[in-house]
Amino acid sequence: MPPSRAPRVGLVLGAGGVMGGAWLTGGLEALATETGWDPASAERIVGTSAGSMIGALLASGIPPWFMVAHSAGRTFDGVAGADGRPADTASRSAGADFRYAGGLPPLGPGSWRLIFNSLRAPNRHRPTALLGGWLPRGFVSNEPLKDTIRRVVPSGWTDHPSFWAVACDYADGHRVAFGREDAPRADLADAVAASCAIPGFYEPVRIAGRRFVDGGLWSTSNLDILRGRDLDLVICLNPTSSLHPPYAWNPLERMAGAVRRASGRRLGSERKRLVAEGTAVVLIQPTSEDHAAMGPNLMSTRNRNPAIRTAIRTVREQLRAPEVVELLRDLPPGPDYKIREPDGPPSEWPDTLPGGRARVASSPEEPEPAAGTA
Repeated sequence: MPPSRAPRVGLVLGAGGVMGGAWLTGGLEALATETGWDPASAERIVGTSAGSMIGALLASGIPPWFMVAHSAGRTFDGVAGADGRPADTASRSAGADFRYAGGLPPLGPGSWRLIFNSLRAPNRHRPTALLGGWLPRGFVSNEPLKDTIRRVVPSGWTDHPSFWAVACDYADGHRVAFGREDAPRADLADAVAASCAIPGFYEPVRIAGRRFVDGGLWSTSNLDILRGRDLDLVICLNPTSSLHPPYAWNPLERMAGAVRRASGRRLGSERKRLVAEGTAVVLIQPTSEDHAAMGPNLMSTRNRNPAIRTAIRTVREQLRAPEVVELLRDLPPGPDYKIREPDGPPSEWPDTLPGGRARVASSPEEPEPAAGTA
């Protein structure tokens, strides 16, 4: 990279359910405060499942410090979303408010077409695609997920020039990066809901006449989707792999450990593809302390804040490793108000922070000066 320019950086946020979203929130807070770099300034942001939710909020102007504070229950007087609703009425768990989608209970496989396509060409499909086809259609509403996004982007797409939400086509199992030029046009809320639509749990999301489900069906990280983008550095936070995969006797813990090891192998393979192109890659993954805080059930909503606090500490420790410090040393500093909470009341915050548009829209117009007084 020429010394005269800032590095071209990609940010990848992996899948991980509710607890993975909490870990990502704490991880981004640690990344911002430890380096002074604004993660939202990444040239490309890619999110899968929980990573698409956190990535969409980040790309749409919600800094990590605000996510941490909001999750912890803090309120900010006068702060409202882009849709005008008070911020303190938004979900504290990034849309993880589970309710039945309605209608008759789903029976039988969720996608016969996905099963058929996976069996017809197994070399072109992930084993998880076959499993995803056999699982019943999801029964949990994804409206709370959409509502969380609509509070910051009521319609259309985020203003970030290159945010991608990765989902999978429920008919053929192939991944689709919404926001990329070759993907169907979609509202950000629908794309994030599709990326989060775990087969057998959330109902699929219909976009452009097709049904889409969780992008983790293809890969929990989708790190390799940034190949060929001429990036100098990619920073990947992946909640479902692990620096310390647990080996436990508890069946649920053993299953979680197997998933983490498989995710880690996939992540390592994707990393090699980027490195082979000359792109430096920083991988940030949960530690054994994070596993203890998150627990084996990644869809639990009980321990979000302990998981966030633990991630802030463990990710900060990973970022202080000498080899990581060297890779991140050229990151440009971001605006201080994107890195940490500004001093003073929200009414004095910069307009680019949460609720800025709402504050500007609600402020009375200044009267025009009288003639001869300009």
